Amino acid sequence: MTVHDENGDEGRRRGRRSGALKAAGLLLAGVLVLSAATTAWAYWHLNHNIRSVDIDSALGDDRPARAVVTPSASASATADPLPTGSLNILVLGSDSRSGKANKELGGGDSSGARSDTAMVVHIDAGRTKATVVSIPRDTLVTRPSCPLSSGGSTAPAYGAMFNTAYAVGGPVCAVKTVESITNVRMDHYIEIDFSGFANLVDALGGVDVTTTQDIDDDQSHLHLQAGPHHLDGKQALALARTRHGIGDGSDLGRIGLQQMLVKALLEQMATTNLLTDPTKLYRVADAVTASLTTDTGLDSLGELMRLGQSLKGLTADRVKTVMMPVVTAPSDHNRVIAKEPAASDLWASLR
Repeated sequence: MTVHDENGDEGRRRGRRSGALKAAGLLLAGVLVLSAATTAWAYWHLNHNIRSVDIDSALGDDRPARAVVTPSASASATADPLPTGSLNILVLGSDSRSGKANKELGGGDSSGARSDTAMVVHIDAGRTKATVVSIPRDTLVTRPSCPLSSGGSTAPAYGAMFNTAYAVGGPVCAVKTVESITNVRMDHYIEIDFSGFANLVDALGGVDVTTTQDIDDDQSHLHLQAGPHHLDGKQALALARTRHGIGDGSDLGRIGLQQMLVKALLEQMATTNLLTDPTKLYRVADAVTASLTTDTGLDSLGELMRLGQSLKGLTADRVKTVMMPVVTAPSDHNRVIAKEPAASDLWASLR
């Protein structure tokens, strides 16, 4: 008669289950370690994409005063509340030709860069409304003396084109010039170049715009009939740069197209649920950070994410786009100057 060792059989079954559980546990642990390592690498990569300029140290205290922020009772009860105060951010689109991607998109001389697009973004207290004010690059201004990173400073210039500030003194001079003509403190600085803008649009899957007139611009290589269009990154960049194919060919017509693109980008971001698509989220984050230059207050992924989280209540329909009021310059009909007192009244409303 055969005697079965039930304890032995059960022990072997327990041993097999235990071995399987251990293997599964090791596999899960390996996946978690790999995932954590990948996440850590992605964070490190995105963080190191960002370039920064220490504007506060360069300009010192000779600047407009910061807005006074009074914390609310609910905010003070939270350990680390998101900021809710008003903000003024100078956003520049740089026409840098440096790097292969920028040369292919912009062409031209690769020896320098100018501020092709300049917008002062004012975010109201509570951060649910915003006003975007475009400054025409052909505006004649008094350009103040600006410190140079190499030492010394630039000479003041009277009747200079606004976009020369960036050309002669980089982001620091751009910020100082904007603060000089607006008397509004720029809390932050954000600059994105040609390839960065195009890559961002592509990472989001393109943008939808509706043009009110035919665009036929050989210089920007953009040819569109009036009506709705879905644009990829290269086309969207061409639209942002178009000036000769619309209106009178001046910078003022182009500003309307740029502001339309800002709204289109905000709407595309709102309709794209990046949190459910980690791959697309990474592509968008990589596109943004790879071509971004900020002030040192926004020079980390954590700080940019915190800013983004504080703006979660800001939707495209709550963003107002305007242009600084201007008139034709008496000295040059191809240039403009600030229209007063309308321009001063606009800047005063943003303080």
